[in-house]
Amino acid sequence: APDDRAHAGRRAGDQQFLLAGADLLGIMPTGQAILPAMNIRIRPTTPHDIIALPAIERAAGERFRESPDLAWLADGEVISAAQHLEYVERGLSWLALANDQPVGFILAEAHPSSLFIVELSVDLDWQGKGIGRQLIACVADHARKRGLTALTLTTFRDVPWNAPFYARLGFEKMTTLTPELRQKREEEAAHGFAFETRCAMRLPL
Repeated sequence: APDDRAHAGRRAGDQQFLLAGADLLGIMPTGQAILPAMNIRIRPTTPHDIIALPAIERAAGERFRESPDLAWLADGEVISAAQHLEYVERGLSWLALANDQPVGFILAEAHPSSLFIVELSVDLDWQGKGIGRQLIACVADHARKRGLTALTLTTFRDVPWNAPFYARLGFEKMTTLTPELRQKREEEAAHGFAFETRCAMRLPL
């Protein structure tokens, strides 16, 4: 699930985003240091990018060490290169680069009326800089172009960088699940995630 590793994605064709700290674009009040501009770029993932993705997912997962009950996730398996290639071939994987360095990615899965965010991972050192938001915005743009009406995902209810993060972006918890989301929730429970700790969320487009 997206989250799930910062889990707190996405691609806007080759959009360029110039950021410096809190959207300061290098301009700060007199007497303060000027932050160097960060060139954040989101583009579709290519097969050559895949080698960098497992390390990003592992780095993102390190944040779970902050939660004793979920620290085991930091040592869990990550998405394999073969699985990543499948998302790339389907055109459902996007990469975030900071000054041309891969720092995050997002994977999606097509459902009948929505794109389901399978994974959103941003390297721990690059979290909190708006990269996850840009990846999600990219996936939302792709979903609209496909005529889909929502983004969906499953995530932890109470982990600060999971459901609360997505709620700030406009996602709402779902009380009625589609068959696809019901299956996702059941699969998560089978893999050891306590059912009551997780939720499904939806962002109307």
